[in-house]
Amino acid sequence: MKAAIWTKYGPPEVLRVRDIPEPVPKRGQILVRIAAANVFPGDCELRRFQIHPLWWLPLRLLSGITRPRWKILGQEFSGEVVAVADGASGFRVGDRILSPTGFGGAYAEYLCLRGEHAVPKPAAMSDIEASALSVGGLNALHFLRTARVAAGQKVVIYGAGGSIGTMAVQLAGVMGAEVTAVDAGYKLDALRALGAATVVDYQEEDFTGRGDVYDAIVDVVGQSPFQRCLRVLREGGCYVHGNASTRTMLRRLWASRQSGRNVRIALTGYRSDDLRYLTGLVESGRLRVVVDRCFPLADVVDAHRYVETGRKIGNVVLDIAGAGSGDVA
Repeated sequence: MKAAIWTKYGPPEVLRVRDIPEPVPKRGQILVRIAAANVFPGDCELRRFQIHPLWWLPLRLLSGITRPRWKILGQEFSGEVVAVADGASGFRVGDRILSPTGFGGAYAEYLCLRGEHAVPKPAAMSDIEASALSVGGLNALHFLRTARVAAGQKVVIYGAGGSIGTMAVQLAGVMGAEVTAVDAGYKLDALRALGAATVVDYQEEDFTGRGDVYDAIVDVVGQSPFQRCLRVLREGGCYVHGNASTRTMLRRLWASRQSGRNVRIALTGYRSDDLRYLTGLVESGRLRVVVDRCFPLADVVDAHRYVETGRKIGNVVLDIAGAGSGDVA
């Protein structure tokens, strides 16, 4: 099979598409023919090993000290089950599924996994769309639940135009909140289309200077102004960081005690029940996956380069099976 192989840490050019043996499922595993795989920003961070200092050493020990221990990136995919080993339950050959993988494995034509987080792909979703639902959707759902977002609240999504943010804008709307979406100006029309009541170009305006008070602020990217955000958060409100710096982790302890606001760091765990909830929203037309561009597997280096520009709206997808390519959004 063809796979994008990753043999050392570094820039996008360390990725190489190679022919390698097709994997064979072990007991309890399924074999999936990958249709599409999302190029999540975390893949790029792992490839160059730009990791938060708190997690740097444990992840380096897990990933490999001098070179990557596993050779294929890719945290989520859509595809078709083509073999089911003894001991694997819940799947049949021919099932169309979507799933997170954990650390990697999806930049390939085939993948073996246990499938405990996999769910059926909604018939109305293309493989391209389905490949980008899991990680962004599950993270966004977790962040909003951590913030205790509820109907009638005013909520800020900071960094709203990416893989997680575009999901968070929609999910906050599903929860009945009024959403203010903050990101670069060229992403604002897309965020309005996703249901944001107010959009703010952070390059032109500081949203904390508008005179509004919010029930929750969810910072997806870890770049919101900490003290100013606390000042526009109501008493008892929640300020959630999905990508917190070390300084923010330290400041939250003081802020939560002294300011009367809750500052939380959100670390996501994946649950198949939550993914089924998300696919149900897709099937009911209340949630959609935003895909900016598709690249064939052969152009994986270009896909990583584009993600690292920071200009994508929503997701960038590797079209493994050749369903389509080019600009989508």
